[in-house]
Amino acid sequence: MLILGLDPGTAITGYGLVREVEGQLIAVDYGVITTPSEAELDKRLLQIYQGLSALISRHKPDAVAVEKLFFSRNVRTAMAVGQARGVALLTAALAGVPVYEYTPLEIKQAIVGYGGAEKQQVQQMVKLLLNLAEVPQPDDAADAIAVAVCHLHSARLVDLLSGYE
Repeated sequence: MLILGLDPGTAITGYGLVREVEGQLIAVDYGVITTPSEAELDKRLLQIYQGLSALISRHKPDAVAVEKLFFSRNVRTAMAVGQARGVALLTAALAGVPVYEYTPLEIKQAIVGYGGAEKQQVQQMVKLLLNLAEVPQPDDAADAIAVAVCHLHSARLVDLLSGYE
């Protein structure tokens, strides 16, 4: 199963493609889609759409996992993240790929085992879980990988529990 994890943002959208093979997690690809701050919002959102469309077309993930928007004190930041999330959800829907959403707490719980974990703890666990030489950079890519791993763990749990019905 190949999962595309996304950490959406208008300036930087992190992505991480993670495959599970015989219980092993493998980082297939990761990075960021960046947009120029001086560009108009519609052009930035189009650039995110085009980047995500290209990733989905190239890798053909089985699912897309997206970090849910959480409450933010900065309304402007929350709006920008919300717009980038909308583009991510629409891009996956247009490609016919199922979308799953996870809160930051759910992601930390799945990766570290503790919902109050620090960002650095999550990133170190991503490095360990995927047997990487170093923490993926930039942070947005590591966060996106964590979202993908969260979904893989969640999907495995759902599969296990469905056997008991």
